[in-house]
Amino acid sequence: MPTPLRVLHVATGNVGRIALAQLITDPRFELVGVVTSTPATVGQDAGALAGVGRSTGVTATDDLAAALAATSPDVVVYCALAETRFFEALTDLQTCLAAGADVVATSPVPMLHPWGLLPDSMIEPFEELGRTHGVSLFVSGVDPGWANDVLPFAVASTCQRVDQVRCYEIADYATYDGAPVMVDVMGFGRPVGDLPMLFQPGMLASAWGVSLRLLARGFGLELDEITEWFEQEPAPEDFDVAVGTIPAGGVAAVRFRIAGVVGGREVLVVDHTTRLRPDLRPDWPQAAQEGGSYRLEIDGEPSYVVDVCPTSRRGDHNYAAIALGAGRIVNAIPDVVAAAPGVRTPLDLPLTLPTGLFATGFPHS
Repeated sequence: MPTPLRVLHVATGNVGRIALAQLITDPRFELVGVVTSTPATVGQDAGALAGVGRSTGVTATDDLAAALAATSPDVVVYCALAETRFFEALTDLQTCLAAGADVVATSPVPMLHPWGLLPDSMIEPFEELGRTHGVSLFVSGVDPGWANDVLPFAVASTCQRVDQVRCYEIADYATYDGAPVMVDVMGFGRPVGDLPMLFQPGMLASAWGVSLRLLARGFGLELDEITEWFEQEPAPEDFDVAVGTIPAGGVAAVRFRIAGVVGGREVLVVDHTTRLRPDLRPDWPQAAQEGGSYRLEIDGEPSYVVDVCPTSRRGDHNYAAIALGAGRIVNAIPDVVAAAPGVRTPLDLPLTLPTGLFATGFPHS
């Protein structure tokens, strides 16, 4: 078996803990360090932070630069929240690349496919660091990510003609406990019309425009424009969810849609329905399984409806979806290490193969 890749892991939140568990148990990788932003977790063993039931001898620190210098990793797995700290996250990524490490990350989202969104002056430093140090950056996840890039490409590769591609996330977020995302980014619990970060003008088109532009490149399209639309639904009465009480009149469900337009016609669409109770807005799209699912619809020849229903032995549908995103970047590590230097996307990488996953000895309880 090849020598395991030395990995430094950053962040121990909802996504980070799941990615960390795989890094500890997957023999393709050697965990050499953990960086956390939570003071209470500094000094804790990585095994305890990941909940794998055994000690690793690797303890968490809150100093990224020091961890890079001390461990000299081959790869950094970066799972820190970036929605509320975009420029800080960009700086973190550059610090990792400058240390000579390849990076796979779940954030910041614009780096999935920054061209057409960020100015060249913001992209070029990453490309230059890649060339100088011979390293690559790959940002992905489940959505934006796998559910609206690799999955559409894989299914459409069997078509003779494609007229429209629609990617859906349909989910109940009542059990999701990420308060910054739920309240500050998505606006749950806030009065209808008190627009959160996500619904400020241009933000939807920025966040999911990266996926639409990536899809357009893969399909050989030039988008004329990207449009955005959203709707908020108030709670009929007070009720409790993982992040707290949703007051009557506070936002309890949202639907938003981002579309890539060519010749006046929507050709690429991302459509999200997020509820905190299953009875809200029954007229909006319904999941293929209780709690949530992803859906791909392709109009063409042939046409398709593909429902992806992630489940997990360790948690509910929200946990499973997060695990999907974490697994996407961790399993891409060998391909990213082998890739040409610079910012990479799924258009630059081979289809990531699950080599070795049957033999990793992951716990199945």
